Amino acid sequence: MIGMSLMATPAQAAGSYLQCAPFARAFSGIQLFGAAYSWWQQATGRYAQGSAPQVGSVLVFKAVDSMRSGHVATVTQIVSDRIVKVTHANWSVINGRRGQVERDVTVVDASDKGDWSKVKVWYAPIKSVGQKAYPTYGFIYGSIAAAQAAVTKVADAAKIDTAS
Repeated sequence: MIGMSLMATPAQAAGSYLQCAPFARAFSGIQLFGAAYSWWQQATGRYAQGSAPQVGSVLVFKAVDSMRSGHVATVTQIVSDRIVKVTHANWSVINGRRGQVERDVTVVDASDKGDWSKVKVWYAPIKSVGQKAYPTYGFIYGSIAAAQAAVTKVADAAKIDTAS
């Protein structure tokens, strides 16, 4: 089984509900706004984009029926050519609540061509990578310095670590 860990933030401790886009903006340093799916087009001409994950890049999910606003998640580790770890907000239901941050969860490239155009994501309630493959646009690249700082900040600030 592929593991995961959770990170509590002061906002979570106070019972706040975190959306993926504001969290990804703060965590990655990529200054885009609005619905998560709209980040891909907004990034054109402002940030480099591509189909290969890099630490600190933001993976942009397309809008689908179950995710009308899409989703964004920041890459924190490259495990292999088809597996990365991401930190993101508002994906899994944890302790009966959405809107929480999950740190270093597994995302698997489920595309036929190995181009990250479809992914499967760790889902806490089943303690595994989900069976559904979600379509993505690709990765938005920020600065390396910002990426390294973000990963270090999360590692230093982790209050709760659980592994399965």
